[in-house]
Amino acid sequence: MEKLYADITGEAGDIDRYAASTALSSARSDAKSVHDRHLVHTGDVSVLNTTATAADLQRKIPNVQLTSCLDISRWKVMNTKTGKPAALPSGRLTKFVAVSTVERWPKGWRVIRNEPQGKPC
Repeated sequence: MEKLYADITGEAGDIDRYAASTALSSARSDAKSVHDRHLVHTGDVSVLNTTATAADLQRKIPNVQLTSCLDISRWKVMNTKTGKPAALPSGRLTKFVAVSTVERWPKGWRVIRNEPQGKPC
């Protein structure tokens, strides 16, 4: 996601190696929306305190639900036209809970759903 959001063309990051289904289409759509407003995100994101909260490994396509703390506090939003930081809401969460569902595919695990919970961690 870091590379996808940092590249105004929306080509970087090989996101389809890590995401599929709803997570992939949402990632591409969200990044396009940001880029259409002439914004990019620079810096890095940390995923902290990941815990498996559910698993169904007996399915034809095994899946696991993960709960994590997503830390975007070092992610800076820059306006590509001005080269300056973009104005952001003062109440914006920079560390929040996210619940992800991953599936085991033939070439590795893929995020199929990623749902920010709107609450701090």
